[in-house]
Amino acid sequence: MAKRRKLEAPSVADLDKLEEEFRRETTPRGPLGGAVPPIAQVAAETASQTHAEGTEARAERARLHAELEQYQSAEAEGRMLIDLPLGQINADAMIRDRTVLDETEMMELRQSIAANGLRLPIEVYEMKAPGDDGTRYALLSGYRRYIAVQGLFDLTKQIKYQTIRAIVRPAPESDDAFVAMVEENEVRSELSHFERGRIAVISAQQGVFTNTEEAVNRLFSTGSKSKRSKVRSFAMIFEELGDMLLHPEQLTEKRGLRIAQALRHGAEPRLREALSDRSPETADEEWVLMEPVILDVESGPRKPSLGGRPRTKASPSGWDNADTLVTSSGITIRKKRDSAGFVLRFEGQAMDAERMDNLMEKIRELLEKH
Repeated sequence: MAKRRKLEAPSVADLDKLEEEFRRETTPRGPLGGAVPPIAQVAAETASQTHAEGTEARAERARLHAELEQYQSAEAEGRMLIDLPLGQINADAMIRDRTVLDETEMMELRQSIAANGLRLPIEVYEMKAPGDDGTRYALLSGYRRYIAVQGLFDLTKQIKYQTIRAIVRPAPESDDAFVAMVEENEVRSELSHFERGRIAVISAQQGVFTNTEEAVNRLFSTGSKSKRSKVRSFAMIFEELGDMLLHPEQLTEKRGLRIAQALRHGAEPRLREALSDRSPETADEEWVLMEPVILDVESGPRKPSLGGRPRTKASPSGWDNADTLVTSSGITIRKKRDSAGFVLRFEGQAMDAERMDNLMEKIRELLEKH
């Protein structure tokens, strides 16, 4: 029977010797027999591959890299122009400043898009999370164009109207989004006086701006001081009578300013009462309901002014002579006649441009009745 050999564990020295021999046999050698470091081996392989790649291939790779950088830059700066499915766009993600779309204008816009395509893309931004309805983008500007393309698809069912050309902007802050929307509509299709006041109030109520005053100043920063003053007047109309008016978008500037002035003199309860339980079919009918209240406020005592020069005492009212009439407000009316007809001259500090325009309107109404 063979005698079993007893196994012994290798010593530390034996292990070191084995490891040295393995390293010597597996490490690449240079031309002079020295070991080649791993990093040098990688560099050599890369150089050989680059040399084999050729000049044209390297130029193509550089071009693709430059295009990738341009793409990433355009995406970051909001210069991406893509065709988006209508179903991926939430047109109501923001409270819109426009409340009424004129059907005649929309018909013209649809016809223009059908004949010439969409000349100007809409603007959107990617939402932080997809909506419950599957939308991924929120409409920033171009509401009328979006509705027009949607109408063309509903009407024709053509595949080309399933998508719309859009610029993808970076997600804006809320105030910037409102400013962009208002600026776009002011340029493309001017908002009504009421729509301007309405969006100022709503944006302030939603916390985008501190108050309505700040909203008006930010949203209409490029407008004149006079324009911002008018926007504030219509904002007051929206705040105090917005739930009562049926045709506010048709309010003319002149009528709106008279309503706002009456509201400043505390006429809100009386105006609301005049409008209650009525359903005027036109803006003119709605104005007829409010006008008696406004005329009564205008003819009543004014609130005392704060500071400034004291008003001069008005002259006694009545006829000075057959051709001169003095009113209780201090306005003197002089009548003259020449070969062409009669001439009326109005004198006095109380006779401002607004009052003259109102008077001309009354004269027109009076003469048209006969």
